Amino acid sequence: MKFTAITSAAALAFVLVSASLASAQSAAPADTTDAGKAVFKRANCVGCHKWHGNGGGGYGGDALSLRKTELDRQHIIETVTCGRPGTGMPYFARGSYDTAKCYDMTRQDVGERMPPEGGTFLRPNDIEAVADYVLAHIKGRGEPTYDECTAFFGNTSRVCDIYKANATKPANEPSK
Repeated sequence: MKFTAITSAAALAFVLVSASLASAQSAAPADTTDAGKAVFKRANCVGCHKWHGNGGGGYGGDALSLRKTELDRQHIIETVTCGRPGTGMPYFARGSYDTAKCYDMTRQDVGERMPPEGGTFLRPNDIEAVADYVLAHIKGRGEPTYDECTAFFGNTSRVCDIYKANATKPANEPSK
């Protein structure tokens, strides 16, 4: 009797583990840049660069377009880490210009051109994630679309309604 109970328990454990592995293999992989999108929202990049990355006016001034940027991954990471001296682009890494030089400068070297401190400090992996998000979903894109908007806000937000009209027009019909 003892042998049957052990065998039944082992069989049940095997079935549960097998089912869980099969479920994990059949699940669609999540977008690896979702973490970067969350950081983009949490660090308030949207405050200046807007959800679509086209930039424009914000509390920090007239932000540059991330859609048109020529920065590569390393330069995006450096810009988020160190900000931009003499502009409204804040730095987001604790110790920038103090314990870690930025653009080969210390706080004393930068002087009055010291960029503002971001509203929140980000860890290096968060900064890398936001750079990967910008490269995958913003840089090099044309005008913002309804699909991009709903990917950012979800399909229940009215923010995307202004893009909906263009989403239903035939490609050869001019915009008004």
